[in-house]
Amino acid sequence: MSCLEEPSDRCQCSGFSVRQSNAILYNILSRKDSDHLAHSYITSPHSCHCEMRRTVGLKNPDETCQVASGVLVKTIHFMKNLPSFYQLPLKDQLALLQSGWAPLFILGLAQEGVAFDVTDTPAASLLKRILLKDQDQDQTRLEHSDRAQPTLDAVQKLKSCVNKFWSLDMSPKEYAYLKGAILFNPDVPGLKASLFIESMQQEAQRALREVLLPLHPGDRGRFARILLTASALKTITPSLITELFFRPVIGQADLLELLAEMLFAR
Repeated sequence: MSCLEEPSDRCQCSGFSVRQSNAILYNILSRKDSDHLAHSYITSPHSCHCEMRRTVGLKNPDETCQVASGVLVKTIHFMKNLPSFYQLPLKDQLALLQSGWAPLFILGLAQEGVAFDVTDTPAASLLKRILLKDQDQDQTRLEHSDRAQPTLDAVQKLKSCVNKFWSLDMSPKEYAYLKGAILFNPDVPGLKASLFIESMQQEAQRALREVLLPLHPGDRGRFARILLTASALKTITPSLITELFFRPVIGQADLLELLAEMLFAR
């Protein structure tokens, strides 16, 4: 168990693409009557604002980012407090950190009951994107921004995932053992101690199953429902979590490097 969505340049509801629009706008601006034609084109039905690709940001970033940062610190402390984690080779620790921090953070959001709202963010205009095309540095930065911007569809998936965990009304022990089962993921590529990691995952799953017996004696299907709900974590990308909750705080810094520093700080 473990949990990037790269937006296409093709509109999801019309088959009209940014590459096509670039060529069209270039032709429009090259004509003598560019002002009139550009206006008529930009206001045409082809200027689609596809619902699922709307870019969004936190409605209350100061408050929400502070709460999210607290959840992230608790996530790293969870790893630091596992002796079996520190028995692993350093490269394995880094690999598990990279694969596991985002799903563990989402579980933290659910466990802490963190609710958040988003609002539309202004996208760069088509004209601005083309005018900047000859400036390599600005274009690279712009393309990166386009890829990284959270979309309404992605945020809705995240909220749905959190809501599913809320509906399970899990206890702290259930969350702890589920986090262990997710962190110790033997399917992460390049692991040196994959057999040991697999045994740790099995131990966490066994402990989760056992803790359910006294807590929910009449619910035989709860263990399977928890694992099924946890599988939804795979649909949430680390880039979404980074850009939505932490980019306003860390700027252009590499979040994974910051997490590694936090993890290995003594």
